[in-house]
Amino acid sequence: MKVIIYGATEAAYLIANKLYIEHDITVISEAEELPDAFNKLDLSFVQGNPSSTKVLKSAGIESTDVFIAASPVDERNIVACWNAGKFADVQTLCFVSKFEYFRDNEGFHIDAGIDYIIWPEKLLTQEIFRVITIPEAVDAEEFAGGKVNLLEYKIKNSSKLVSKQIKNCHFPQNTLILGISREGQLFIPTGSSVIHADDKLLFMGFRRNLEELYREYIDEKSSQIRSVVIIGGGNVGFMLAELLESLKIKTKIIEKNYERCEYLSENLKESLVLNADGTDIELLESEDIGNSDIAVCVTNNDEKNLLCSLLVKQLGVKKVITRVNSVANASLFEKVGVDVALSPLQSAIDEVNNKFIETDINILATVERGQGEVFETTIAENFKSIELMNMKFPANAIVATIKRGHKILIPKGDTLIRANDILFVFTTTDNAPVIKDFFKNEKYYEI
Repeated sequence: MKVIIYGATEAAYLIANKLYIEHDITVISEAEELPDAFNKLDLSFVQGNPSSTKVLKSAGIESTDVFIAASPVDERNIVACWNAGKFADVQTLCFVSKFEYFRDNEGFHIDAGIDYIIWPEKLLTQEIFRVITIPEAVDAEEFAGGKVNLLEYKIKNSSKLVSKQIKNCHFPQNTLILGISREGQLFIPTGSSVIHADDKLLFMGFRRNLEELYREYIDEKSSQIRSVVIIGGGNVGFMLAELLESLKIKTKIIEKNYERCEYLSENLKESLVLNADGTDIELLESEDIGNSDIAVCVTNNDEKNLLCSLLVKQLGVKKVITRVNSVANASLFEKVGVDVALSPLQSAIDEVNNKFIETDINILATVERGQGEVFETTIAENFKSIELMNMKFPANAIVATIKRGHKILIPKGDTLIRANDILFVFTTTDNAPVIKDFFKNEKYYEI
């Protein structure tokens, strides 16, 4: 696949870094040369502005499959996508940072020749909301119309899973353990793998069975989320408060800018808006922030978010979710005590890869900052039924769910894989290419 990326931003680099090995990448930028990080990648570079037809043709727009505009200027991205769409049958993705350019139902992006608008802050808000609504989860995804969930839990010292081998855990029916993340490294466990405190475990299964697993093994004393404090009243803080209000969760927003507080007060129905600094320890104590179930730190400054996170954690908040604007900071934040560190940029990169780059095999979700993924593939019509345990993959992978007509199955070893089954497969990103090739290659029908 040929992909043109407009911009020399961090987003552009992360997309190029993700794609350049398997795809033909060309970067367009007004700068005379790309930042050093790009020079380590095998890609082409065209200097100029894609509002110019000459520049687009020089980049090979006629043979391009996907055009991604990821410059720091929204208006330039919109014009670039519009221009690219005029000269080629190309799929266009446009990064924006302003609320007015993200209008789901007004169709301006269609009129402008843009196939998809990517607003990282919107994606981040949705990700934070999923994590909030599932107690103790550090990641949460839904599949098959919400019938199947992927949940990631961090194992506490007090958990009865600590020091147990997987084969001795006896997890509830219709649940599967897919992976373990230990000290930042994700791997697919075997039956003899031992669970350690602070491991993050990935499970997939039906929601009701995962809830049973949670009560039995993760937190026997879990309670419903009743109160959330949000530090930072920008776009993410505002949109998150709206979602929390819809669930009748008591919400406080701490925002330093007075004019922004006025906007929040006028547009939120139930949330309490405080005009204050989230690093003011006296304010945090006087507002009894330590008794909040969850604190979400979503200012535009990583250093402030980290400080606020550590303060509220010290005051006793049970779970802290923090925005990191630099993807590289996420693992560092979690090492120093933040429960969940999420990046709007990482959310956007995952969206690009999941929905628009993979064409023959559909990626449904990525986990642990791109170290693992769940993809969907359909078994061919001429496939001869075989038990799952006898389907020998060339690398570690797990068939986590099977869609068979209207039925959804969480498979076991003796479950038959049949023609036209739709499989949800989990594997690590390192192994993903060989596993996908396995399903693309008709030889697997003969196994």
